[in-house]
Amino acid sequence: MAALHKENIEFKTSSDTYEIPEKTASPASDEIVEEEDEFLNLNYPPPWKFEKWFLGGYSQSRMIKLKSPKTMYKAINLFAGIAIMFYGYDQGVMSQVNLNPHYQELMGIAPIEGNSRNVAALGGIVAVYYGGTLIGALVAGSLADRMGRIKAVVFGAMWALLGAVLQASAYNITWMCCARVIAGVGVGAIDCVIPVWSAEVSSHSARGAFLAIEFFMNIGGLALAYWIEYFAYLDSNREMAWRTPLALQIVFIIIIGLGINFFPESPRWLMKMGREQEARNVLQATRENDVEYELRGIKKVVKYELENSGANHYVAMLFPKDKYSKQLRWRVFLAVWLQIMQELVGIGVITVYAVDLFQDAGFDLTLSKLLAGFNNISYMFSVIFAVITLDRYGRRSTMVWGAVAMAVELLIAGILDKYAQIDGPQQRSFGAGVATLTFLYTATFGATWLTTPWLYPTEIFPLNVRAKGGAWSVVGWSIGNGIITMITPFLFQAISYGTLLLLFGLNIFCIPFVILLYPETAGRSLEQMDTYFEHAGPSWNVFRASHHIRDQGIDDWRWMKKLKAEDQAEMEKGRRMSSAVRLPEEDEKDARMSWRTRPLYTFRRMGSNAGVM
Repeated sequence: MAALHKENIEFKTSSDTYEIPEKTASPASDEIVEEEDEFLNLNYPPPWKFEKWFLGGYSQSRMIKLKSPKTMYKAINLFAGIAIMFYGYDQGVMSQVNLNPHYQELMGIAPIEGNSRNVAALGGIVAVYYGGTLIGALVAGSLADRMGRIKAVVFGAMWALLGAVLQASAYNITWMCCARVIAGVGVGAIDCVIPVWSAEVSSHSARGAFLAIEFFMNIGGLALAYWIEYFAYLDSNREMAWRTPLALQIVFIIIIGLGINFFPESPRWLMKMGREQEARNVLQATRENDVEYELRGIKKVVKYELENSGANHYVAMLFPKDKYSKQLRWRVFLAVWLQIMQELVGIGVITVYAVDLFQDAGFDLTLSKLLAGFNNISYMFSVIFAVITLDRYGRRSTMVWGAVAMAVELLIAGILDKYAQIDGPQQRSFGAGVATLTFLYTATFGATWLTTPWLYPTEIFPLNVRAKGGAWSVVGWSIGNGIITMITPFLFQAISYGTLLLLFGLNIFCIPFVILLYPETAGRSLEQMDTYFEHAGPSWNVFRASHHIRDQGIDDWRWMKKLKAEDQAEMEKGRRMSSAVRLPEEDEKDARMSWRTRPLYTFRRMGSNAGVM
């Protein structure tokens, strides 16, 4: 590791080689020379032969030049936020379109109340969109690895543009369903690539905050769609009240499709393609400190993954034939299941069908719409807390305590909702309780579970399949969303308040999976994540895997916990981590655990060891 220290390297800007000064000649410098020779023999993939047929792409001369890396970082963050904002707008735009009488009559699904065929059709129009997102994600994941993240985003924007035009002009249910699928292809492509791109251009210490800010704008998009529709609905022209919000998607799409071409490409993808100098330039444009340590870490990972490029296919990721492919299948499961769990905890039910929920709680239609709109605003501002929690407390702790809080809120809300549907003097009070807990639930979700399932896949997949990993993540999101949006109208009609109690149980169901299966990624670089999957052994249990890594003499073995900044700094300097060895004091503390005599102390110690306290 000492060989990676910047004092041992002198970079010449006139070439792509390193010169080792005589005064620093040492075994460490010999190691650098050997590594450089090894990198020279890498078999980089050639440009994809069909790449020229796709519009857009990265150009170093076209990339915007800003006065400092910090400013560039903010610009990238803002642009990625706009792209994620579009995803929120597109997802939320149907919430009031579904309630528009003109839309229901034109699509042939009126009346909704008490008609099982029309209820199924309403859910189907919403759900079919997620079939498109699934296809778009799989295609874009492959394209992003072949021709770059930027071209893949442009590809998605073109499909989204076509879908938006067709949705805004639809005149029957078949037309609308086809338009929804096409739009889904575009949104799935953008959602697959943008989180990967933003994670790859950001530093390891701020990935959580980076993505949390983007998802603040995501929920801002959802709220914007809702309020545009709300005020459009006040107009007597019921047709324009639903066509206008759908057409406004085009503004976002044009900004995304054109704007992405002026931003830096992923330095990790550039390195994979053998474009080292361009990768270095991107890192220098987005980092305030020396970039050589990070660059060499990327090169090492590229070398390893190019030698295992046979696994860079969707089929190989699911049906492994060697050890490396088995690691990928493990990661695919974690990404897909995390996205499905995000939907199981109930956010799709609450946001898409919020108006129905408030009506069930005893509020009239007008007040229910207002409550749903203000709930979206509260939801948006709650995401600000994720900027703090994700990087400070880690991904595991954030998800576990988020699920605990949401379960409690849903349990109480379900009980109150039962009594809110009974006529009586207390009905209004019970309804107000349901509304309050709904607000608390969405705020808790925004602060905990909204961002993590999108951030996590960008961190656990290796470079050569990172975009495909993002695609698998969107596949999980599409499956979860498709199922939830399809069955929710039936749930509200069949079990009413029981829907909230069902979601309470699903939140409890998800907690053990997070604790047992998901390693902590906070504080670690994207390249360090490979250490876990390469050395964890056969067990998917994070506790057993961590002990297996420790037994191999690897310093960074506490994968239940966030890696501290001081430990990361020691590793970058080539020193052994001070926390690598388990201290006697810790063993002493664990020995004092006893559920009978010291329940609270034991609970805290076990929570600390699990990385959730």
